[in-house]
Amino acid sequence: MIETLYNTLITIMPILAIIVFIALFFIKAGYGMFRNKKWGLTISNKTGWILMEAPSFITMFILWATGNVLSNIVLTIFFALFEIHYFQRTFVFPFLMKGKSKMPISIMLMGIVFNISNAFLIGYSLFHLDNEYNTNWIATPQFIIGTIIFISGMVINIHSDNVIRHLRPEGDTRHYFPQKGMYRFVTSANYFGELLEWIGFAILTQNIAAWIFVLWTFANLGPRAYVIRKHYREEFGNDTVGNKKCMIPFIY
Repeated sequence: MIETLYNTLITIMPILAIIVFIALFFIKAGYGMFRNKKWGLTISNKTGWILMEAPSFITMFILWATGNVLSNIVLTIFFALFEIHYFQRTFVFPFLMKGKSKMPISIMLMGIVFNISNAFLIGYSLFHLDNEYNTNWIATPQFIIGTIIFISGMVINIHSDNVIRHLRPEGDTRHYFPQKGMYRFVTSANYFGELLEWIGFAILTQNIAAWIFVLWTFANLGPRAYVIRKHYREEFGNDTVGNKKCMIPFIY
């Protein structure tokens, strides 16, 4: 039954990602700067983030702990990198948020469904299916390059979130245009960092489910980055935004 679920998800998830990618150019996901009443009941943004991101952390832990792979150092590294990201997103990032923003419960629930599905796909394929990962994998080009890209993406993501968080002084309600760090090149540097993380993870694991996550990351964040740049142009003007790309420096 579990293997059937895995095979079903591995088939339909890429198709759903393409559908979501197209849809998000026409529908603004109602969280953050685009939150509105159309998305229904809301809860605290901090609570919403914790409840939405925690399933990834928990699901991956369960799959790793039950996979009879605890002695495999390579798989333990894969596990640790994934969990470090979601520990930060679940137990650190929400508590650094400022203000009293709200998150629609509908958005949170959709996030929970995706995060469980994604963690299941990656965790099951890495820890419950036969694979050939051994200590030699650590010396391979894909592992070294992928790890560097993953860590670089995480640094960019965390730094970019910090830039956004400190755009205005306490009590100031004005809007500011981010221009530090990778925001010198793109208008959604935090999204670029996250995409880079999962590209790195897919490279270092050479795992099909991880590549599907890359597709989903871009499908979810790419259209939103486009809408954010459009919003910045309307609010701050074309001269301020300039020729900065939406999400990927010099490309998109």
